[in-house]
Amino acid sequence: MSAISEIEAYILGGQVASAQWASTMVLVKVTTTNGEVGWGETISGFRSKAVVELVKKIEKVLRGKDVFNVERNRLEWYKHDFNISISLESATALSAVDMASWDIIGKELGAPVYKLLGGETRREVPVYANGWYQDCVTPEDFAERAKDVVKRGYKALKFDPFGDYFDSIDEKGLRQAEERVKAVREAVGDEVEIFIEHHGRFNAISAIKIAKVLERYNPGFVEEPVHPEDLEGLRRYKRATSLRIALGERVITKNHALELMKEGLVDFLQVDLYRIGGITEAKKVSAIAEAFDVLMAFHNAQGPILNAATLQLDAVIPNFYVQESFYDWFPQWKRDLIYDGTPVEGGRAKVPNKPGLGVDVNERLVEELRTEADFFNAEEPMWVVKGTWRRF
Repeated sequence: MSAISEIEAYILGGQVASAQWASTMVLVKVTTTNGEVGWGETISGFRSKAVVELVKKIEKVLRGKDVFNVERNRLEWYKHDFNISISLESATALSAVDMASWDIIGKELGAPVYKLLGGETRREVPVYANGWYQDCVTPEDFAERAKDVVKRGYKALKFDPFGDYFDSIDEKGLRQAEERVKAVREAVGDEVEIFIEHHGRFNAISAIKIAKVLERYNPGFVEEPVHPEDLEGLRRYKRATSLRIALGERVITKNHALELMKEGLVDFLQVDLYRIGGITEAKKVSAIAEAFDVLMAFHNAQGPILNAATLQLDAVIPNFYVQESFYDWFPQWKRDLIYDGTPVEGGRAKVPNKPGLGVDVNERLVEELRTEADFFNAEEPMWVVKGTWRRF
């Protein structure tokens, strides 16, 4: 038996990145009694310290348990944490432990995780760019930066054109958003997909007004057009527009995802491996989505370990659509942490083929990057790309 002997969590940080949440990462290390090590990653930002504390609790529950028993271990923590189904911190802590467990399982069996989950459906994963529009404010800013993204070989990109509008949007905001979207569409042409990020910040009335303006630019999907808890608003939005809806990054249970799909409220499901329960639960959600003809486009805005884990699952699932990638807009230390192990080339990422998650971790760099720094800036929300919470 490969028993879990230790579970550790570290907050890592370097320079301020393209967004506040991206300036740090929470790295989780699982070690077994036979010395094998696995790595996971979870939410950063101002929940980092709370998640680290939850990881310590999980270690108390899972120490001595067989690392191969990912289902039993999940149930064990579910039994102990009365609030896991409504607790982001608990769900994200467990998700990272699950990823690290799969990393160990693959290493012990000498196989990349995708071979243990059903094998290869694709060896290369098409990705779309995110994080590229730091400090973009005017339509010209967005257009020039979008051209650079396409020059890198990306065939799809996502961006938030709404500046500092929240909950509602007026005519000036609508005009500015449209000008930004129009500029990007004209800059990249019709052969490049554009996805519009709303960040779940509008009421239904404003979201529907936005939809009527954006339909002419043929976005591949719109992400989180209304506040995530506003199911009635989402129903109204779905009835009012032909735009395809992507959402799911704030979903932390497969049951929640099921309800959204049963009502036909989502076209592309964006659950995040670090929130939904790691690789174990994300695979189940993908299968449920397949039954509803919903395509998967996993949310993936954190760091290199989450990215590697997500690529492993992308390789397997039949209902894959496209993968979000911040990889080229990571701070350099995040790429260095895995020896630049998952580069994007021509708008595609190759699935890592080494055992486990497929990437090696620079443990010397882990020690150098450990931090207690706080990158929180109250002048703009944690979730926005840096320098874009402005109007022109």
